[in-house]
Amino acid sequence: MKSALDNSFCCWPQLRAGILSTARTSLKYETIIGLEVHAQLLTRSKMFCACDARYADDPPNTHVCPICLGMPGVLPVINKRAVEFTMMTALALNCQVSEHTHFDRKNYHYPDLMKGYQISQYDSPVGVRGWLDVDTDGTTRRIGITRVHLEEDVAKLTHATSPWGQKYSLVDVNRSGVPLMEVVSEPDIRSPEEARQYMMKLRAILCCMEVSTGNMEEGSLRCDANISIRQEGTQKFLPKVEIKNLNSFKALYQALKYESERQMTLVESGGMATQETRGWSEEQGITVVQRSKEHAHDYRYFPEPDLPPLSINRQWVAQLAASIPELPDARRNRLMQEYGLPEYDASLLISSKEMADLFEASVALLAQSGLERQKQAKTVSNWLLGDFTRLLNAQVVEIKNTRITPVRMAEFIRLLNKGMVSGPAAKAVFKSMFETGKEPTAIIAEKGLSQITDKGAIEQAVDKVVASNSSAVSDFRAGKEQALTFLVGQTMKLTKGRANPQEVRKALLEKLGKGD
Repeated sequence: MKSALDNSFCCWPQLRAGILSTARTSLKYETIIGLEVHAQLLTRSKMFCACDARYADDPPNTHVCPICLGMPGVLPVINKRAVEFTMMTALALNCQVSEHTHFDRKNYHYPDLMKGYQISQYDSPVGVRGWLDVDTDGTTRRIGITRVHLEEDVAKLTHATSPWGQKYSLVDVNRSGVPLMEVVSEPDIRSPEEARQYMMKLRAILCCMEVSTGNMEEGSLRCDANISIRQEGTQKFLPKVEIKNLNSFKALYQALKYESERQMTLVESGGMATQETRGWSEEQGITVVQRSKEHAHDYRYFPEPDLPPLSINRQWVAQLAASIPELPDARRNRLMQEYGLPEYDASLLISSKEMADLFEASVALLAQSGLERQKQAKTVSNWLLGDFTRLLNAQVVEIKNTRITPVRMAEFIRLLNKGMVSGPAAKAVFKSMFETGKEPTAIIAEKGLSQITDKGAIEQAVDKVVASNSSAVSDFRAGKEQALTFLVGQTMKLTKGRANPQEVRKALLEKLGKGD
């Protein structure tokens, strides 16, 4: 039985602001969070059949066969590569890889479950007892990993309403049977921000090893969060709530922040959170009740009779361990040491494997030209983390699909070093290079953006600016140094950003009688 207060959070979001702003009691609570992260694996075929697992852009129900349709009498076959990807992830998360594992039937009846059960793992997962270090606000905390196991994904339901107002659901079986790996953390996470950082770091590891796309918008990476609260200084957990299918870092953070506040307010008002499953409503900014929380015995697990147990020998584990590439933490430290980058830059670069690869390849080309590597590295980093990232976000483009290649990036930086282009003109060249894929030299010539270095042309522009800005000239001569910055800006505007700023400043000082 839910309290009236609990129901109010589902029915009347307008009540939320008033309730959550209620003064706190003297008691202090801490938030207890554990995450269950599901990642689709980048295999060519599905988990237990030969159907193509790459279904994202294809018509519904075109990647199906009797096995993933759940037809009677069919026999599944284990995808070896999916097992290897799961083992690699377990190793990257410092888990112990089990010597013996097997698959189980997890029994439940949802419309998106073709067989009426899911082939998963229960008491013998591939990896156990690992950890992941997470940095939040300058503090590093170790989050325990309970297990890493392998299962199959379910079909996808599309809910719609007919022109006559009748609601119905369509089933797309393309996703059914796609290899799905689950990483379950210990309840060691203590804040929504820490949960977000954990999720971001886990995604970076999966993408680095290329075992998953990590694309949350497409559903190839999603998360269920378990959250409860307890009074500080005690070990007693209050009933936990599971929030299902969080498919973005923003949704994860906001849902956990809201739910922790909801539970604290509920307890302080004399109520008690109910163990249940809730969903996150992006539009309303609240969690809503979906169903009562299931327990393991509700699923009636038993060993899958159609699949043999797996034995994992140490040689196989060693081979996979040797194939794991440089992981994000190690790469961040190397970028700082090898290229002299600040920790902030290095951390942002390694959050995406493609971004870090583009950075290193561009700097390598510049170094081959004889340019000083650490200085060029910082310049490349500034452009990638600045204009490049802004354009990616604005135009919703993935790095792998961008027209900015290491060769074009290196050539662009060379032109900057030579003084061929700078300031607003450089930004315009970069934007055009991003959008068209043209070479930077061709863009500069085509748009007439080469930097003006001719002293006579700069002096002419300065004369015009001085003549039309007498007030700023008077301010500068009266000792207001910021007036010079204004005059430099006006000259750059007049030359459409093409003049050399240093030469402009020098010419202005000479014109105003304060040159060297």
